[in-house]
Amino acid sequence: MNKEENTCSEKTFRILYEQYSDALRNFMYYKSKDSGFAEDAVQDAYVQLWKNCVSVPVEKARGFLFKVLNNKLLDRFKHQKVQLKFKALPVKTHTVEDPEFLLEEQEFRDKLNKAIDSLPEPQRLVFLMNRIDQLKYREIAEALGISQKAVEKRMHKALLYLRAQIGNI
Repeated sequence: MNKEENTCSEKTFRILYEQYSDALRNFMYYKSKDSGFAEDAVQDAYVQLWKNCVSVPVEKARGFLFKVLNNKLLDRFKHQKVQLKFKALPVKTHTVEDPEFLLEEQEFRDKLNKAIDSLPEPQRLVFLMNRIDQLKYREIAEALGISQKAVEKRMHKALLYLRAQIGNI
């Protein structure tokens, strides 16, 4: 394979598929824990590569594919965040809590959701990936293509901001 050629030749494209598809699929499976999503995302990434084959040289194809997958993963996390926000809470048939306590609890939830929504996007994403998806900093760093130190810094800033918005609990 000539390094300066683009990825539009069928032979080159096939070689790229055979060379990277397993690693890409594993990457998405490890990040999403959903084999169906991983398979679909890898196929979509190769479709995007084919659509952009003129502008993607062979030596940049691997990075392009991982970037497409990373974006799909971020979109999935954003979608899951929306789902969590609107997920219905289980209906209690009876309660022993004081109505005032229930009202304060709801107000706190609203305040927390508003504070999370107002976080800058990089901090919000790291916070949700860690606290909602329960990913480790290392896993978040790999998924976002940043260093673990950057993840730690974003999480620290997010927690400082949330504490300032909500106060110590």
